Amino acid sequence: MALQQPEKDHWTKQAYSTSASFVPELAIVVVQWLNPQPDDLILDLGCGDGVLTAKLRNSCPSVTGLDASTNLVLAAKKAYSAIPGLSFHVQDCRYLDRWMNFQEGAYTKVFSNAALHWILRDADTRMSVLESTYKVLKAGGTFAFEMGGAGNVAEVHTALISAVSHQGVGIDQARKLSPWYFPSKVMMEKMLEEVGFAIEEMELEYRPTRLTTEEQGGIGGWVRLMGAQFLDGLDSEVQKEAAVEEVCELLKTVITHEEDGSMFLGYVRLRVLARKPA
Repeated sequence: MALQQPEKDHWTKQAYSTSASFVPELAIVVVQWLNPQPDDLILDLGCGDGVLTAKLRNSCPSVTGLDASTNLVLAAKKAYSAIPGLSFHVQDCRYLDRWMNFQEGAYTKVFSNAALHWILRDADTRMSVLESTYKVLKAGGTFAFEMGGAGNVAEVHTALISAVSHQGVGIDQARKLSPWYFPSKVMMEKMLEEVGFAIEEMELEYRPTRLTTEEQGGIGGWVRLMGAQFLDGLDSEVQKEAAVEEVCELLKTVITHEEDGSMFLGYVRLRVLARKPA
């Protein structure tokens, strides 16, 4: 049985819009913390399809977006390539220091929304990501981000581990298939300060989030997209669909509001504003 996580590009503009269109729409607070100014040069880590990256460009002369998904970067370029001062590049941000345009002190601000829980998933590259982010900032520059925090989507996380293990993968291996890292405030503060950042703002917010109602969205679409790396631990499409169906059935009454049938996942958002000392 396949237990390793192959590096596949599961992301597409259509799947993202269908199952997770709420992500850029709910970034109001972290954008306020970023506070883009007319002289800012901003680097966006995990820019996805570029919707939010393009909005940042309205407030400053230059924004550069990086994402590991070739599909999403191509979609971003197709939609926004005509905007001057806005660029997108395929780059696995776990290896930010290997980016061909990496340059110390190149940006006044670094931004990330709903991406660092993917980027920081590997313990052996976690600190190097933060160290590279620190290096790429000018002195006095800020790092504003929002990511999943401790307890994020706990119900579906648990259901995925259970469903995958029921398809013949041991529970320990099912846990290892998780593509996410959801740190506590204490842990994130410790890591950021270790590389030199000074924390200016930090909060952990429980924010139940309504799932989309698109035909290919909802909890099934969310699991197939966001939990794709769990499903990659299974050998056959039959097993994968069985796991998705188990998650959906298990969570049906847990996440559904009876008054209108809407479904919510228990998102927990960790927001941080950190500064590189001048």
